[in-house]
Amino acid sequence: MGVPDPMDEQLPVRGLVKAQRKAERLFAEVETRGLVAPGAGEREVSDRIRDLANEMFGTTNHWHKRIVRSGPHTLFPYKENPPDRIIGEDDIAFAGFGPIFEEYEADFGRTFVFGDDPAKRRLRDDLEKIFIAGRHVFHADPQITGRQLYAEVERLAAEAGWTLGGWHAGHLVGEFPHESIDGAKFESCVTPDNDTPLRRTDRADRPCHWILEIHLVDQRHGFGGFYEQLLDLA
Repeated sequence: MGVPDPMDEQLPVRGLVKAQRKAERLFAEVETRGLVAPGAGEREVSDRIRDLANEMFGTTNHWHKRIVRSGPHTLFPYKENPPDRIIGEDDIAFAGFGPIFEEYEADFGRTFVFGDDPAKRRLRDDLEKIFIAGRHVFHADPQITGRQLYAEVERLAAEAGWTLGGWHAGHLVGEFPHESIDGAKFESCVTPDNDTPLRRTDRADRPCHWILEIHLVDQRHGFGGFYEQLLDLA
């Protein structure tokens, strides 16, 4: 096997960071235009964001299904497909999108709160705090495994009074379509079943890159929130 070209190794880094920057701009514009709003249906909002991505960047492809959920639907993990729901005046809602920008995958999620419910506002604010704390944990340990990072995110959520809403807290991301590591589902995710280091190489001998996703839920009061973006790159 030849020595990897450092310039080639930087291509995915630049592509992923550039894709995230575009996703950040997209969601900033979503908020500016008030596209996620009470009185709109979840599917309607999803289509609005899809159309805005096309308007701003010419994006027509998304590497995973588009997610907009509100109220009790925010409790559901990714794989569920709840029926369409109208966003309420005092609701919480989140959007999670995977747009493809110039063949690189973005994965980006944010939460929106309408009304003055202090618990919903606290959950929304805790999402970013726990994401940042989880990123610090990742950077502090060069050998950290998926299991260890998941455990830390779970601990951080519990300390804040929430529980995690999904079976994993992140996954691989890359050039579309990215491949799982040797086809192993668990080793491609930040999950209790992944006891391999997150800093490793793929089958092309290139460094793996990761998304950290935080899905916090309050089962007692029936709502949750979501926040995701690149873990190892900024």
